[in-house]
This record gives sequence, structure tokens and C-alpha cells, in this order.
Amino acid sequence: MKVLIADDDMVCCRVLEDMVQEWGYEAVLAHNGNEALNMLRENDPPSLAILDWIMPGMDGTEVCRRMRDTERIKGIHIIILTAKGCKDDIVTGLQAGANDYITKPFHKEELRVRLEVGKRVVELQAELAVRIRELEDCLAHIKTLQGILPICSYCKKIRDDQSYWQQVDSYISKHTNVQFSHGVCPECWEKYMQPQLDSLRK
Repeated sequence: MKVLIADDDMVCCRVLEDMVQEWGYEAVLAHNGNEALNMLRENDPPSLAILDWIMPGMDGTEVCRRMRDTERIKGIHIIILTAKGCKDDIVTGLQAGANDYITKPFHKEELRVRLEVGKRVVELQAELAVRIRELEDCLAHIKTLQGILPICSYCKKIRDDQSYWQQVDSYISKHTNVQFSHGVCPECWEKYMQPQLDSLRK
């Protein structure tokens, strides 16, 4: 899984690159906010991003805002990395669209675990997207009955589009996924079945 590291501090950038590669990720580097946003807008963008807050041109929070306004990349998991650590700064970063927030100097294992959380979130989102597409495909194939159906007032047969008359159950089975289990209602039992049974007993 690709991780974008955006930081104007070259030393910090390289340290982060070594860490994420050690943890099995593919690292891509950006040295300012504009470069980071351009990389995130590419055809195959990273799934995770570690953004420094203070960068030349466009800071990390502005990158977050622009990403969240872009449908195709708004699902990328973003971790803001900064020396700003007061509660108001954390709120500002999260309101800008960041998923997580780590203050400098950061603990290596904390960053690793937070990246793992981001990875799981991204994988769950991808799995959910697949399930939604499958559901949409299923719904697209479901046959439905709509409009007015011509039905005989006496025998209750239905006339189909080719002007053939069919039993109600046959017509519905053909045009939907419904399957019928036939039985006898109490009224028909009294009217039809009971007289037949009575005649057999005589």
C-alpha cells in the first residue's frame, strides 16, 4: 500500500520514508503542499498520507480541505504530523478533514500503529465499495411488476404483453423472483374440498 509523505524538512522526510518502508509500505515523497496535492490527484494515488502541517505554498490542512472536496480522492486516509499540539490545533486539523493527528516529536511505534489503523480503514472502505457495487448489480437484475395489469374478472387470469392469458402465479413467477407454495384457503376448502370429501364418505 502506498503512503504519501509530505514534509518540507528533507531530514524528516527521509526518516519517515525509511520507517514506512521498513513497515512494508511503498513511500512516495512530496516537499510542499502543492506537490502533495498533485500526487494525490494522480490516477493511482496513495491510499494513506502523512502531511506536515506547515509547508510552503499550501499547508497540510489546506491539502486536506481540497482533498475532501474532490470525490475521487476524498477517501484517502490522512494523518497530520505537526509540532502544533494544543487542543484547538487538533480540532482545526480534524475539521480540515484529517483522519488522525500526531505531534512532533512523535513516537515511532505510535506512528506505525496509527498507519496500521489507517490501512484497516482503507481496506474496509474498499471492501464496502465492492459490496455496494454487488448489491447495485443485484438490484439492477431484479425483475419488478409495474403499471396496470389486465386481469380477467371471472377466472382471474392475467394478459401478458403478447396478449396471452396466464394464471396469476405463472405470470408473477415469470416476471419476478417469487416462488409459490400452493395451498387451499378456508373459504375454498368449505366450497370445494369439503363437498368432495363428504361425497367420498357416502
